[in-house]
Amino acid sequence: MSDVGTVHDAPAGSVTLAAVQASPVYLDTDACVEKTCDLIREAAANGADLVGFPETFVPGYPYWNWVNAPIDGYDWYKRYRKAAVDVPGPEVDRLRAVAAEESITVVVGVTERDPNTVGTMYNTNLVIGHEGDLLGKHRKLVPTHAEKLSWGRGDGSTLRVYDTPVGRLGTLACGENTNPLARYSLLAQGEQVHVSNYPAFHFDQEYNIERATEIRSLTHAFEGKVFNVVSTEYFDESFYEVCETERARELLGGENQGYFTAIVGPTGEVLAGPLGDEEGIVYATVDLEDTVEPKLMHDVVGQYNRFDVFDFRLNTDELTPLTRQSTRAGEAPPERADTPERASDDTDADGDV
Repeated sequence: MSDVGTVHDAPAGSVTLAAVQASPVYLDTDACVEKTCDLIREAAANGADLVGFPETFVPGYPYWNWVNAPIDGYDWYKRYRKAAVDVPGPEVDRLRAVAAEESITVVVGVTERDPNTVGTMYNTNLVIGHEGDLLGKHRKLVPTHAEKLSWGRGDGSTLRVYDTPVGRLGTLACGENTNPLARYSLLAQGEQVHVSNYPAFHFDQEYNIERATEIRSLTHAFEGKVFNVVSTEYFDESFYEVCETERARELLGGENQGYFTAIVGPTGEVLAGPLGDEEGIVYATVDLEDTVEPKLMHDVVGQYNRFDVFDFRLNTDELTPLTRQSTRAGEAPPERADTPERASDDTDADGDV
């Protein structure tokens, strides 16, 4: 992988950003991947240079964690694990191939199996380059509330930005976009385009996911002076084909809930969307130069901050279950236990994510 560039290496001229609002084919990995590929092709056909997908679109968001008792979680976890993907793996290869064919950058949420153990999975956003290379992945740092029944915690090694034809690209999943430190860590690395993705969270409760997503999306765009590509999963009756219970229908009948799939500009304005109660893709053609003037007012990672007053540190170590170490004199230094191989052919041996 090439060395990370600077914001001054960003592409000149306009780029087209796209955000998907769609329902997955719950727990059907092959069908989910195929639908994702079709939507990538559709976005590319409409001129998109980047397309963002919802949180864990492959193989769908685990709403069952919220509507069932934890004691029921064992069987759900087993089903979910079978439908999850390996990174790298054949499902990822299919997505990479379509990205290369269409010359489009893709950020898509998946549930990733841990390569070292059967008892841990991750809420992971894949970042796939326009030439089909797996640029990296981001594992959600902390699963939210009931999500802990499905996913483990990520680490700081995946909090990074990537050089792409649409600018310096970063991503966070759902509630992470509420975490000012996680967001700042990306801004401090020169993020210019952000992809944030969400589930539908169509619960019958006072918490309004549409409004919450809108607040978070506008906040990050405005504070960081970045473009925010916001993708939300669409909830439809197909979920009940895998979770047909009276309790599920009772709790997921949130008529008061809506969606916020949109493109937000660097002054907090909504450039495209939001979509209503429907599947679809929103598009906005933008110019990265439009981030310069707002930064002159509030550059929170530059002249509008006090690094002599505040000291922020990011631990970028990849956390592993063990570190090999010899007690014999003259042995090689300690070595991490990264098995099996996590990297694709076009990334560093340690995945560099």
